[in-house]
Amino acid sequence: MTASSYALELRDISKQFLGVKALSSVALRINPGEIHALVGENGAGKSTLLKIMAGSLQPDKGDMLIGGRKVKLTSPKAARTAGIAMIHQELQLVPELDVAQNMFLGAPRTRFGLLLDHAAMRARAREVLNDLDPTLDVRLPVKTLSVAQRQLVEIGRALLADASVIAMDEPTSSLAPAEFRKLLALMRKLAARGVAIIYVSHKFDEIYAACGRATVLRDGTFVKEVTLADTPAPELVNLMVGRQVVATKHRAVHLGEVMLEARGLSWGNRVRDASMHVRRGEILGIAGLVGAGRTELVKLLAGAEKPDAGEILLRGTPLHFRGPADAIRHGVALVPEERKREGIVPMRSVLSNAGLPTLRKLNRFGWLKRDVLRSRISADAARVNLRPLALDRPIRLFSGGNQQKAIVCRWLSAGMDLLIFDEPTRGIDIGAKQEIYQLIEALAQEGRAIVVVSSELVEVIRLSDRILVMQGGRVAGELAHPDQFSEEAIMTLAVSRETPAN
Repeated sequence: MTASSYALELRDISKQFLGVKALSSVALRINPGEIHALVGENGAGKSTLLKIMAGSLQPDKGDMLIGGRKVKLTSPKAARTAGIAMIHQELQLVPELDVAQNMFLGAPRTRFGLLLDHAAMRARAREVLNDLDPTLDVRLPVKTLSVAQRQLVEIGRALLADASVIAMDEPTSSLAPAEFRKLLALMRKLAARGVAIIYVSHKFDEIYAACGRATVLRDGTFVKEVTLADTPAPELVNLMVGRQVVATKHRAVHLGEVMLEARGLSWGNRVRDASMHVRRGEILGIAGLVGAGRTELVKLLAGAEKPDAGEILLRGTPLHFRGPADAIRHGVALVPEERKREGIVPMRSVLSNAGLPTLRKLNRFGWLKRDVLRSRISADAARVNLRPLALDRPIRLFSGGNQQKAIVCRWLSAGMDLLIFDEPTRGIDIGAKQEIYQLIEALAQEGRAIVVVSSELVEVIRLSDRILVMQGGRVAGELAHPDQFSEEAIMTLAVSRETPAN
């Protein structure tokens, strides 16, 4: 295919930040009607390259061609005008506005050029979202939606743009397999119409199902363009990380006392009569489809929300958490699904973020024992293999995997006995995933109780000693032993119409 016939071509793209090379002579070529994967570890330069495509950043050198014509995109608006739409991993939505209003942000429909045409926007929004989730009410404020539903709104907004190129940055990071299948069908429809799709994901099953070719980046440089049918997954991983990544199996440990127990927890229709327990040394997995109540249940357990009914027992003693701070004081901590919005203070350093729960303990007569704090956080940061080990660096400048490690470091320093991980590897590359898995297992081996919520069935199976499956806000069933674990067994419970009483 000649250069002039590519839907999008990037030539020799380079970008530096404060003298540090983020991209160096990167090339990318996408055909019309192609779904093309862009892969690499966290920090490989994928996000920087996508921001250049979206007009949010300008390259220091290099050329971008759309349909064979050189373009210079000086803003996101210029990129949209040129026919490039972007689906961001970190959602770009206004919580107070409804679904339809968010989908038409920056380009609202009007009557006579003066009045907002809400009816027309809602009708068009319903039409676009129908292929993704026909039950999603376009009149609902975005702040009332789950993370997965917000992600669908973000996808819908890009589809409205009628773009010739759509770049998708981790579009399914909070979606279950059923939602991915809907998105895949939609992508194939768009590709059949000639739309070029750039697909960024750390989920290899999705990449191989959706894409024909892939461009591999490593450390900000172009490594290779490959045909996926001719490139086995281990070879692709080796191209991405430059080393062999060994996937280890879960090792169960001796289980101790029941650390936390919930009896008959209810919270409106989101959690209904849910009971569960987790022991010291145990990793309890919680699975289910989007909207099943997984995140809502763990928010109740961590004191982030208050149940309407039921009770929570910690080491056999009933407790009523007045809020997350109360749960933390009792040794229960949540690593939240929305890492950037709920887990970190982006503008503050790693040291400040990791030290948040211990500041009061290290404060004496108004003076903070900074040396003690730095020594403690430094030791825990080294243990979780934070890279780079730069405690004074703003946490927003770290990759997703290292931000997650910093949050774990926070709870290690605070001495938490029970850690709840909600989507622990969302947006994290395959190398960092294995490190997070090993870290979670090490915490269990030390006698901590661990709860893991994940939409990735392979991840739940890989980590868990026992799996609860939720459906419709209830606990639909339990897989009590790894011998019972399989994706089919989990999905059978997840879609069951009849849910046994707890």
